[in-house]
Amino acid sequence: MDKILPLLRNNARASVSDLAKSANLTEAEVIARIAKLEADGVVLGYQAVVDPQKVAKERVTALIEVKLTPEREGGFDKTAERVARFPEVLSCYLMSGGYDLHVVVEGATLHEVAGFVSEKLSTLKGVISTVTHFRLKAYKENGVELRREVGPQRLAVAP
Repeated sequence: MDKILPLLRNNARASVSDLAKSANLTEAEVIARIAKLEADGVVLGYQAVVDPQKVAKERVTALIEVKLTPEREGGFDKTAERVARFPEVLSCYLMSGGYDLHVVVEGATLHEVAGFVSEKLSTLKGVISTVTHFRLKAYKENGVELRREVGPQRLAVAP
């Protein structure tokens, strides 16, 4: 793996100068490596990690377990790609275990998410069943801890 990639994952807003120092490369090498990572489709985009409790307009996030019937000539891929195209879907993963797709959706209200599940997702050909879990509180998002307390925190030595 390119040594620039973990640095970008940790802080995509780091300056080229800071990335060069951290990776022990020249700025020109960093610029070239980032351009190659983007051109090769390794880096697909850059996003901010947002604390959902601090944004003015709260959203409802749900994690949905979906069981599918695989299609002839495509298995789960065709259905998963259809699911992933819905604008409500933030993430869609093929899973091992008790269900086939793990779908993360977001809506303005609980009813909006429920409507998506009942009217769009569960009506797709190949969808056998869904189980919806609503996010109540976030503690960590994309590797970033969402700390609520101010000041140093100590871990308990004993339970």
